[in-house]
Amino acid sequence: MSNCQHSIIQKTMELSKIKPNTGRILISVPFLQDFYFKKSVVLLAEHGNEGSFGIIINKPVEVKLSDIASEFDGFDAPVFLGGPVKTDSLFFIHTRPDIIDEGIPILDGLYWGGNIETVKRLIKAGELDKTEIRFFIGYSGWIADQLDKELEEKSWVVSLTNPTQVFKSNPSELWAQTLKKLGKEYMFWVVYPPDPSYN
Repeated sequence: MSNCQHSIIQKTMELSKIKPNTGRILISVPFLQDFYFKKSVVLLAEHGNEGSFGIIINKPVEVKLSDIASEFDGFDAPVFLGGPVKTDSLFFIHTRPDIIDEGIPILDGLYWGGNIETVKRLIKAGELDKTEIRFFIGYSGWIADQLDKELEEKSWVVSLTNPTQVFKSNPSELWAQTLKKLGKEYMFWVVYPPDPSYN
């Protein structure tokens, strides 16, 4: 283990007071090299004794919603890579529980899923804006105790978030922004070398 990696692990231990829970985010440590989770920010939609699931919120793909789902023709909302589970399925979060029923609350003002037929109708009628809903291919899931084990291994830092950060941040900058908000001592994580052997 490099000195840089050791320092990062020490910092994750200092942040361990914030526990994973619904509505919190997981920030991957810079040396995590997994294809899906490298420099990722994961919003937890559920966390409990039976496991956890969430969505990566900072990895848009190079297609629009209308490109992959004909029923959303003309609705050029961005689509994000939500995670490695069920990558043949589409999931969504939104900020409009007043018009989209059956959604599950994640944060105050932010909901997971809902009645997809209602969503289609609202989009077709022009009553739902792409700034109020976000779509994901796949999701991220952990079986019971799996996420706790990854946290013990110092693969993630847990932090707080809000709907504004989720929806209005520049996805390409979100990982770095969330680290910077943790404090100046985390700034070097942002410039952590792709190959730590060069450090």
